[in-house]
Amino acid sequence: MTESEAPRRGGAPATYLEAPFSSGAPAPVPTPSYGETPARRATPNPLRAELRHGIAPWTGLAVALTVLIPLWSKAPQWQGSWGATQTQLHAASALLAGPLVAAAACWQGGREHRRRTAELLLSTPRSRLAQVMAATTPIALWAAAGYLVALAVAFAATAPYTGAGSPPISLAATDLGFLLSICFVGFVVGRLARWRLTAPVLAACAFVVLGFPDYVDSAARFLSPAQVVALDVSVPVRWFAPFLLAWTGGIAATVLLGYAARRRYLAVVPLALAVAAGTMIMRTGADLFHDNPAMARRVCSEVAPGTPQICVNAYDAPVLPQMSKALAGMFSRLEGVPGAPVTYVAPWYSPKNGEATLAYVTRGWGITRNRLTDPHQYRSETASALVNRDCSTDSRGKDRKETERVERTDDAVISWLSGKDSTWFPNSPQLVRLEAMPDADRKAWLGRFLATRKSCTPSEVPVL
Repeated sequence: MTESEAPRRGGAPATYLEAPFSSGAPAPVPTPSYGETPARRATPNPLRAELRHGIAPWTGLAVALTVLIPLWSKAPQWQGSWGATQTQLHAASALLAGPLVAAAACWQGGREHRRRTAELLLSTPRSRLAQVMAATTPIALWAAAGYLVALAVAFAATAPYTGAGSPPISLAATDLGFLLSICFVGFVVGRLARWRLTAPVLAACAFVVLGFPDYVDSAARFLSPAQVVALDVSVPVRWFAPFLLAWTGGIAATVLLGYAARRRYLAVVPLALAVAAGTMIMRTGADLFHDNPAMARRVCSEVAPGTPQICVNAYDAPVLPQMSKALAGMFSRLEGVPGAPVTYVAPWYSPKNGEATLAYVTRGWGITRNRLTDPHQYRSETASALVNRDCSTDSRGKDRKETERVERTDDAVISWLSGKDSTWFPNSPQLVRLEAMPDADRKAWLGRFLATRKSCTPSEVPVL
């Protein structure tokens, strides 16, 4: 009998803990002394791991790029207007980023099926709802972060060029809520469908479903979170944002609770909320949006002696000095002409007596970053709007030769006021005659001509 097998005092055999340490014997286990607590290893946080690894961080990057790249390619159309900026953000985030987030969440939801660990998860003590929330939250948080980055970049790019108003935050909240909602719906679809191509097919279907209502002339189109809205000329009613959030969030909560909750009948509560909000949106219809006050409010240039006044909406007010400079030559040629307009207004305002219409320009069309892109063209189109008779073919008269003389005279006046050669009638003899007139005679003739500028009867128009 060896020493380790020798009987202890009292007849009990020795254990391996009391055996001398050797290469063939296990090391002794230290016994904690009185009052000493054994060290515990930190339990890893699964949410923190999911946030740092996997598809979630790439989803945030993809959302930011998906929103910013289309926006940047159309920067001249939205920079300088908060409403136009939010319109482009809304379209890109809902119609492009929405299907992307749904596909990423769907891929995350099918991960257990691909790894064949679905049955293992069922044996864990955590509820199905807790498991779904833990797996979906990283995708939702990163998608929200990507959208907020795109929102901050777009607003920072617009801020130096804005003339009036403030960023419309309400619609940004609905876009963010929609991305979170479609994330949870996509995850549940990924859990239920085991096909590997479910994610791209879901993205394609989401794109079609979100974009199709724009082509439907029905109040139901306003239920689509991707409904096209022109926020530069209209604004939503105050309750539209929370009701749209209730509509999209209620659908997501219904799908989530119906799949993962132990008491699935609780899904009736968010479903009822979504139905109530959707019904209110459909009943209101087009009245959800009303005219933007900034578009209706006139801002006019300072009145100078002998210079007509220019009036535009509040959004285009920063461009007023450039408009005045572009039209200075035209105004100087009309100075002293009897009946010449004393005020020029934007096309969406109905001109009254003594007023004329300015050329049509808007953000991305004639105005880029609070700058007139082509002042000469702006002056030419304003002169054309001043002379434009807007006559139908039947009202011009049966004598084609007489009608052509009126057209050539109109064109000569437009060319002389804008200081540009005509593209329709080059080397016009009417323009030569107008330029050769003495100044006093030309002003008197222009006064008679402007008095008939709305007439469609060729015999009433003084021709050159």
